[in-house]
Amino acid sequence: MLQPGQPAPAFSLPDADMETFNLKSLHGKQHAVIFFYPKDGTPYCTREAIEFSDHETEFNDHGCVILGISRDDCLAHAEFRDKNGLSVRLLSDVDGKVGHQYGVYHYCERDGQRKLTVLRSTFVIDKQGIIRHALYEVPPKGHAAEVFQLVKQLNGSRHSCKSQKTP
Repeated sequence: MLQPGQPAPAFSLPDADMETFNLKSLHGKQHAVIFFYPKDGTPYCTREAIEFSDHETEFNDHGCVILGISRDDCLAHAEFRDKNGLSVRLLSDVDGKVGHQYGVYHYCERDGQRKLTVLRSTFVIDKQGIIRHALYEVPPKGHAAEVFQLVKQLNGSRHSCKSQKTP
C-alpha cells in the first residue's frame, strides 16, 4: 500500500470518451483526487461517483481535479456517466496495472477460484505529484465531503498527511 509522502505512481489511461489522460499533465498545476472503485453501475459505486460529481465545482475551486478509476472499459464508463449525470472524469484500467501500482487490487480465494477484488480507495495528490493522503477501504457515503476537507487542508498546509484504513 502506498503511504503519504511517496510520489504518486505515474500513469496514462483512457477516459469515457476514449481520450488519454496522463497524471503528469497536472504536475505543477493542479492537485488530484483519485478514487478507485469496484464497478460501474453498482449501488455503492454509483453513490460515490455521484457524490464526487456533486462536489466537483468545490474541488475545482481549490485547484483539484477528481478522477475515478475502475477496471470497466471506456464504453461502460460512458454509459455509467451518462445514465447518472456524472461530471467527474472516469478512467479505464482494464488490465489492472494502475490499480496494482496503487495497491488497491488484490487476489483472494472465492468458491475455490482466485478472483481479483478492489479495495475502495482514494488518494489525494498535491501539485508536485506527492501523495498527501492515502485512504483505503473507504465507505462510499459521505466520502466526497471528507476528501474535500482534506483538499482544503492541503491548500492551507503543504505538509498535511494522513493514512487511514476504515474498519
